[in-house]
Amino acid sequence: MSGYMYWTDWGSKAKIERAGMDGSERKILFKDNLTWPNGLAIDYNNERLYWTDASMKTIESSTLTGRDRKYVIELGLDHPFGLAIHGDYMYWTDWITESIHYANKKTGRERGVLLSDLGHLMDIHVYHQNREEIPTTCSENNGGCSHLCLVAPLPTSHSCACPTGILLKSDNKTCEEEMQHFLIFARRADIRKLSLDVPYYADVVIPVGELTNSIAIDVDKAEGKVYWTDTLSDTISRSNLDGSRREHVLKHGLQTADGLAVDSVGRKIYWTDAGHKRIEVACLDGDMRKVLFWEDLDRPRAIALHYHAGYMFWTDWGKNPSIQRADMDGGNRKILISDQMVWPNGLAVDYANSRIIWGDAKTEVIECSDLHGNYRRVLVAKVAHPYGLAVSGNWIYWTDWRAMSINRANKNTGKNISIIRENLVGIMDIHAVNMKHVETYINRCGNNNGGCSHLCLPRPQGYSCACPTGLVLLDDKKTCPHMPSEYLLFASRANIRYISMDTDDRSDVYLPINDLHNVIALDYDYKDNKVYYTDVYLDVIRRADLNGSNVETVIEKQLSTTDGLAVDWIAKNIYWTDTGRDVIEVARTDGSCRRTLISSGLDEPRAIALFPKKGLMFWTDWGVHPKIEKAYLTGSSRRVIVNDDNLGFPNGLSIDYEMKRLYWVDAKLDKIETSDLNGRNRVTLINKVPHPFGLTVYGKYIYWTDWQTERIERADKDTGTNRHLVQSNLEGLMDIHLVSADRQGGINQCGNNNGGCTHLCLALPNDFVCECPNEPDNRPCLRFPLGDGLSGGIANIDINSGNSKNRCSDEDAKKGLCQKAIQNNSKLHGWYLALLVITILILLGFIIFFIVWKRRQRRRRYNVDVFSTLTYANPNYQKTSTETINSDSRSLRGWQLFRYNKSEERIIVIPADSDSANQHPETTALVHQMETSISPQASHHAETRSITRNIFKNNPRYTETLPNVPYQPVDT
Repeated sequence: MSGYMYWTDWGSKAKIERAGMDGSERKILFKDNLTWPNGLAIDYNNERLYWTDASMKTIESSTLTGRDRKYVIELGLDHPFGLAIHGDYMYWTDWITESIHYANKKTGRERGVLLSDLGHLMDIHVYHQNREEIPTTCSENNGGCSHLCLVAPLPTSHSCACPTGILLKSDNKTCEEEMQHFLIFARRADIRKLSLDVPYYADVVIPVGELTNSIAIDVDKAEGKVYWTDTLSDTISRSNLDGSRREHVLKHGLQTADGLAVDSVGRKIYWTDAGHKRIEVACLDGDMRKVLFWEDLDRPRAIALHYHAGYMFWTDWGKNPSIQRADMDGGNRKILISDQMVWPNGLAVDYANSRIIWGDAKTEVIECSDLHGNYRRVLVAKVAHPYGLAVSGNWIYWTDWRAMSINRANKNTGKNISIIRENLVGIMDIHAVNMKHVETYINRCGNNNGGCSHLCLPRPQGYSCACPTGLVLLDDKKTCPHMPSEYLLFASRANIRYISMDTDDRSDVYLPINDLHNVIALDYDYKDNKVYYTDVYLDVIRRADLNGSNVETVIEKQLSTTDGLAVDWIAKNIYWTDTGRDVIEVARTDGSCRRTLISSGLDEPRAIALFPKKGLMFWTDWGVHPKIEKAYLTGSSRRVIVNDDNLGFPNGLSIDYEMKRLYWVDAKLDKIETSDLNGRNRVTLINKVPHPFGLTVYGKYIYWTDWQTERIERADKDTGTNRHLVQSNLEGLMDIHLVSADRQGGINQCGNNNGGCTHLCLALPNDFVCECPNEPDNRPCLRFPLGDGLSGGIANIDINSGNSKNRCSDEDAKKGLCQKAIQNNSKLHGWYLALLVITILILLGFIIFFIVWKRRQRRRRYNVDVFSTLTYANPNYQKTSTETINSDSRSLRGWQLFRYNKSEERIIVIPADSDSANQHPETTALVHQMETSISPQASHHAETRSITRNIFKNNPRYTETLPNVPYQPVDT
């Protein structure tokens, strides 16, 4: 074993080379009379080298040192590719003949075909079990190396080596644990590192797993973790620099996070959100999230921090492009540069020179200024399409979309421009990391978080305490409350969120509740600090604390599409409508004592609202004959208060307890109406509401959710005027409530010790009723309060004792005053039980058959033409769990037309119609770049186009073209 390796090179200057297996002693053996040297094989017994040349159609050989070169086969070959030697024969593959051939390795004679009709033949090797295993100096204890032991020519015999980009320590045996000085960059489908410690440029993929569209990236040098954003999954994630321990930091409430910066000293992450037009901060684990800026932002992108100065900088490439600066706690916001700027992308801080450096993809320059925006000058001109930017040592590094490369230049002069890595399709953000020069700044918040209960954020002079979004600092300026005093609580299918009314910021906050699939209805109990919600995918009713903790299932059986839910906060009961079973039911707030109140005359019951103080409940029904009904909380005294005259799809329902008025939204007639509690004095408040669903009333205003506009809006509850947007871009909006202590007041007779009832206490306008559950439990149930006939309380009732005074007698049970508990009857015969079960099954089958037949008859009689003028196609407007809410083209959003093609590492775009919005010119630029570099034929296919998705959410109209760049506008 000589310790050498051999290879062919069929480039512009074809050659065959040799080097030690450790890369030493590199030497060119042959460079003449070579064109396409393909296959290469070694005859170990005779120490000769064989190779094929597909252009010259020959097979040659020489000694292992390059001497005695001669033809083995000089004529008669078509297109040889792979080559192998075994025994006295050589074997090769041929592209044209699609066969495996053989011949004598010394003379080239005795030629034959081993196998034929083998398409796409490439390399070939001979496997034989008798091949000797040759020991080397690396065979024992890996040669003493920590990582790679490479065989080398004598007298060295072997040398230790490290993985790509990692340095070998001074002992020449042990490798550093990680790259020390490197570039790290995102390339949509992967994240890579490129070492600056070694004399070559070779990037290494960090094995973090599957990525869909990674854009922004940064590193926490203190813990050695990489953070990145993915704008297709809308997440922020992190892992160790070796790719291990990947986890989500944030997976809710993001929409195109284009920029990311890690504060390694203060232990925070900052990011820009172009979709929501926000800049936010959070702890490194995603906790205590706070929106710093939500106004006067259009398309924020890159973000950079200067901890020592206490500043944060960001670019905005929207309608008014600029570079802005603020304190790291969000104070003292200032526009630094806004003129002669179009698409400011990458941004980096040159700490050594107290400068900021940025790239503009439209003006095609890289510029710099001091930290105050002064002394602005151009460093590098005629840069094709700069995106990410980084500074390290005396160099600036940038990524180029159009050139698909990483470039560098002198950071002071802009000269010595060079390309250090090419052919990087989809390259995005880049950062320079030097693990040996970790910032030694002292954390201004100290070991006790600056005395702050939640966030401690630095600023130029010291620090300040801050609260997560929606919360306001208490008078001590250090402590935050646990929840806002008043806030909008709403369901959005896969999550439950709130919007604080305590702050000017109307950003939505996610409750940390897991296992949410299709949440429709919700309500709350302010005193007990609970939120109740229905999930029609799981068919359950659950509850949790108002901060999202302590989730528990309340009802999990015999539910089928619970569209409406309401809490009687006085009697501690929950009421719900079941659209699938066409019933209205009640239970205690813990799910016990379940009872059906109304089971007839219901078609498609949806929203339900309670007036516990008055003992009243109201509900909407959007079936064949839409109506709004009213009844006592017992289900009695039921009557229709608003009928199907001028009523379409009544969805949300809410009560103004102060003014004693009822409010509802109509998704068919696109309006919001109000009446008194008897359905009289009916008034249309607002028209032209595209598709309202949830509704709540509080104070002077009504608030509602809209499926189509994906908005929460507010208006004056008396006049419908002063219509105001609360928040937008909220997908899947459902029910909504305003949480406030003032909203749940009043008393009734069930509020004191459950009215003395053993099970359910249901309030009436001036009285109450004790009721029993549908299915008796192990307690005796009385239909009168304990104080009205039983002494000693329910605890003293013994259903098994002989004391008739404390038992539910047969006479009392017949009068309906009590209900006996279920007892075992040992004398009940088996045949009687079997007969009973069979009878019940027959009755159930008949009932189901009758209901199905009745509904089909009713549907046939129903004239669908009455819905022909609706915004939404009514055949799709079925139960909430399956409703099609985007049947109108007005609700289509551009990014929803994208599909990620994993095999091709690209996004496939299904073209919208002619009304689809044109994209921003930077989008056009990238589309053209991807079409011309990846698939030149793509422009000839009208059905699909491949693009990168990071900038495709709701981009504005734009039809200009780039100067001096052959981009063409593309309708995406």
